[in-house]
Amino acid sequence: MYKSGTEFLKRYVKVSTIYKYGFNWSPMYKRTTAKLIEVSDDLHYVKIRLKLNWKNRNYAGSIFGGSMLAATDPIYMIQLIQILGDDYVVWDKAVEASYKRPAKSTIFGEFIFTKEEVETIKQQVANNNETDILKSMNLVDENENIIATFNKTLYIANKGFYKEKLKKRKTTSN
Repeated sequence: MYKSGTEFLKRYVKVSTIYKYGFNWSPMYKRTTAKLIEVSDDLHYVKIRLKLNWKNRNYAGSIFGGSMLAATDPIYMIQLIQILGDDYVVWDKAVEASYKRPAKSTIFGEFIFTKEEVETIKQQVANNNETDILKSMNLVDENENIIATFNKTLYIANKGFYKEKLKKRKTTSN
């Protein structure tokens, strides 16, 4: 549903606008209580804001760690899917969360892909058909104090290679 809606809207609206409002209106993302507040036209930069409120407040009065994790979880994967295009498959593979201090106020996170990183990913996939990358990001408060760090492993593959890999798995599992 999200992908087909995005493809339709691309005819009328910038991809960065679709990305921002698509996330913010999506029931899946809305439940995290976070909002995308900035998205670059090339999607290489995304910034989120997560305000402390009654929906995400934990027993200790700070932002629930699950809300922080959920707010960061889909961004890199969908960002990279849009940057790389239809010739690639991108999946979240793993995440490591490290909570540094309680989030007692609004927090922010930035998701960045450099042009060099994207070219390296494309080259690795061209050479090996698939690759894993590690992306790290921090959630910070207004004073740039690190609240939490997330290390995300993403799997990227050539779409044709990935489809063949799935076929082989199905035939060997039967």
